[in-house]
Amino acid sequence: MQTVLVTGAAGGIGTRLRQLLKGVYPNIRLSDVRRPADLAADEAFVAADLASMAEVENAVAGVDGIVHLGGFSVEAPWETILQANIVGCYNLFEAARRHRVQRVVFASSNHVVGFYPRRRRIGVDAAVRPDSRYGVSKAFGEALGALYAFKHGLRVTCIRIGNVGDAPADRRRLSIWLAPQDLLQLIRIGLEHADIRFEIFYGASDNARGWWDNGAAFRLGYRPQSRAEDHRAAALSADAKLPPDSIGDWYQGGPFCSDEFSDGVEPAQL
Repeated sequence: MQTVLVTGAAGGIGTRLRQLLKGVYPNIRLSDVRRPADLAADEAFVAADLASMAEVENAVAGVDGIVHLGGFSVEAPWETILQANIVGCYNLFEAARRHRVQRVVFASSNHVVGFYPRRRRIGVDAAVRPDSRYGVSKAFGEALGALYAFKHGLRVTCIRIGNVGDAPADRRRLSIWLAPQDLLQLIRIGLEHADIRFEIFYGASDNARGWWDNGAAFRLGYRPQSRAEDHRAAALSADAKLPPDSIGDWYQGGPFCSDEFSDGVEPAQL
């Protein structure tokens, strides 16, 4: 990897990743629909609206690998999700094919499988159970990644990100927390490992309360360095102040499951 493009560079994860990637690859190109407010003089930036193929192609031209964080990162009305996460994701993969990009690391989400109960441990082979329109869009991105890997030869890694932060903020995030340095490790596996064709990883640190079998990532060398239980007391204290949520507290997707919930599968039915 000589030149790596990071989309969504102005977002929360993108901002963290910009600092972590410095010095890792010779050339880092940043892209977003808006210019990061803290862009440094030595950072290369190309503005691009993911819904515009021409702008995406301009951002992608000449890169070896892509870390695709771009898109709308929470639940939203369908039209917003459609343009940013469906059309935008297609444009990204198709532009990568046209410009012979070698590898794409796609930022998927735990919300692809949010409607599994917390008591159930799942791997990457479990059928998708999206908890939102946002989760549906990430499931679409994973399927698109598989298409472009097996039909067009891209090497694609999808990371089902839990929650990126300096520490887990509550009980749920003790199970899904992903420290920034561990995210960087997963991204580097996707961009560099010789055996990657198409893989799905769970984006989680060393979480004793975790719900996911991350064997695929461990098989390719992932060794998380951060432990969620080191932050247990603070996380549980913060959790005690949250209002109860009979649906969200049962399912892995948390409040994404209870949001707009109507006539769905209640915990008592499982």
